[in-house]
Amino acid sequence: MGTVAFRFPRGQDRAVRPEGPSRAVIHRSARGGGARSDGVTYATAPYGSCRAATASTRVSRKRIAAVRPPGPGGRAAGAGASPETGVPEGETVATACHAGGPPRRRRRRAPVHGGARRHAFARVPYGTTGQADHRKPHLLRGERVIEKLYDRILHRNPGEKEFHQAVWEVLESLEPVFHRRPELLDESLVERLCEPERQIIFRVPWSDDSGRTHINRGFRVEFNSALGPYKGGLRFHPSVNLGIIKFLGFEQTFKNALTGMPIGGGKGGSDFDPKGKSDAEVMRFCQSFMTELYRHLGEYTDVPAGDIGVGGREIGYLFGQYRRITNRWEAGVLTGKGVLWGGSQARAEATGYGLVVFTAEMLKTRGEDLDGKRVVVSGSGNVAIHAMEKARQLGAVPIACSDSGGYVVDDKGIDLELLKQVKLVERGRLSEYAERSGANFVSGGRVWDVPCEVALPSATQNELDDKDAATLARNGVQAVGEGANMPTTPGGVRVLREAGVLFGPGKAANAGGVATSALEMQQNASRDSWTFEHTEARLTEIMRHIHRLCHETAERYDRPGDYVAGANIAGFELVEEAMVAQGLI
Repeated sequence: MGTVAFRFPRGQDRAVRPEGPSRAVIHRSARGGGARSDGVTYATAPYGSCRAATASTRVSRKRIAAVRPPGPGGRAAGAGASPETGVPEGETVATACHAGGPPRRRRRRAPVHGGARRHAFARVPYGTTGQADHRKPHLLRGERVIEKLYDRILHRNPGEKEFHQAVWEVLESLEPVFHRRPELLDESLVERLCEPERQIIFRVPWSDDSGRTHINRGFRVEFNSALGPYKGGLRFHPSVNLGIIKFLGFEQTFKNALTGMPIGGGKGGSDFDPKGKSDAEVMRFCQSFMTELYRHLGEYTDVPAGDIGVGGREIGYLFGQYRRITNRWEAGVLTGKGVLWGGSQARAEATGYGLVVFTAEMLKTRGEDLDGKRVVVSGSGNVAIHAMEKARQLGAVPIACSDSGGYVVDDKGIDLELLKQVKLVERGRLSEYAERSGANFVSGGRVWDVPCEVALPSATQNELDDKDAATLARNGVQAVGEGANMPTTPGGVRVLREAGVLFGPGKAANAGGVATSALEMQQNASRDSWTFEHTEARLTEIMRHIHRLCHETAERYDRPGDYVAGANIAGFELVEEAMVAQGLI
């Protein structure tokens, strides 16, 4: 793929370089024609707006408009690196536009095949100014559709940066799909995929043990039901807002499709923080939450599960209130239940176990396995602990994990039984684990500074950035598997890919949890209960299927080894086929 350098009057070109997760820097360099040779200027502008940023008077009074986040992949036509930034060719690109007047789109003529005109938005690699390669008209049209759609998403969903990031990651992967199947552009499938079918926001009043009343906000985004009932967890955390729930529901749609199970995508939660609350306070909150949510649920409609802040205790309170209100024992309405009352064996272990199985399958493609490899995991909750447990079963040595207070390192291997006692039973801190185990505790800091061969980010979104990725690559990491949802920033993914590190995106690598939830739904529907061994065998089979599907899809679209593209395209194709078959709804 080529790139376009936006040509200013009098021979000036523009390039773009990153500045954090939400802004970019626009560079205007003089190339003769009367412009000052020393007039290097940078102007910053937020992603997604066309509000002009005024350039330095050293160059001109012309205004520079905003840029969008890293866009569909491209490489500079020329070789080498920018003398100003030192960024090599092939870096992630951003989309820039020129605003010489009011902040609106303008068109410019560009010589391309078939006489087609390219939009004035120009995609430029960070730190470079390459000329455009000629491309086929239908591919240009696909790019224009993606750009226009992304503009509409930004306008319709202001301030929801996590949702914007998740959507763009998928959109940039779909270019080769539109290249081969341009007819999809006429069916508005992508636009429908990016718009939730239903968004529910409600008030959740509850009282604490002292009788004081509190008000929280509850969410449920029912994103897509083309493949089955909405399925996705509930997250109780102070950071929860509509944008985060939408990003999670969007990711969940593709993740659920990859499992091959008949389930759609959804997500929910609240900005309630269960930390520091008594069991009675958590119960009262869960009962109030379910009193509103129950009317939107059902085993053939929407089936929630747990997520951050929602474990077995919370699921129990939620299910009890649902049963109380409806007067029905509808076991399939929630998953993650206790084994004695409709739950599944291996559900607690499923996400972490599945993550390690997927990572092991990636290593197999290079003739490697987990035996003897050092594993570093972020987080120390359910997913992280069971990922370390499965890694140890396969011969690896988990040496570090983290929580919000810092991280622990034990070269002999983490004591998993003690860690379970501290984190899952006592709900304590890693510093307490370190005191009792003799492991080295580092307050604050980055767990990714610990050298390892396998890294499993399993805490929260955007926790592993480009600097962390560079550190991991320097220290010899071979594979990174996402145990959390979107824990790696776009810059981090780029650094890992360029370093040749195997990278398993969350929508594929951590799908074991929802896969086992679907197995729990099967058991509920048949009034059956499977053994741990049988359930784990089914889980392993599903994770190997997901890996095979992503790997083969990436190769089919000439992106070998690119599991991000493979997962996004494979998930899209599965959902797209069902949506087309069911008509415009």
